[in-house]
Amino acid sequence: MNAVIQINSADAREYVRGDDGWFAIGSLDEVFGARACRGIDIEGVKIGLFRVGDEIHALDDICTHGAALLSDGEFEGHEVECPLHAGLVDVRTGRALAAPVSRDTRHHETKMEADVLFVRVQA
Repeated sequence: MNAVIQINSADAREYVRGDDGWFAIGSLDEVFGARACRGIDIEGVKIGLFRVGDEIHALDDICTHGAALLSDGEFEGHEVECPLHAGLVDVRTGRALAAPVSRDTRHHETKMEADVLFVRVQA
């Protein structure tokens, strides 16, 4: 099954979702370039992708406190700061770390196969 994944307003691509629910996103260079985080949209679900060395983490990209895009926030180590109210979220788990963010953010599985990043969106 194919799904359109909106990477940004100028770059919509079609990717294949496997029967196992994994979406092929692309190579790390295609996805991130020189950035450490990126927002995408998979079938209407906003996903923030965060790169920490060789680790790739995926979260719902909407802050549970203020509905801002986490991928637009400051990102350092394993923490992303919401750009609206400066709450912190751990990108490894989606755990809320600092007020005003008090509810965890949904975390999604990622994997690399043959230099391609895959994401499985949790229901």
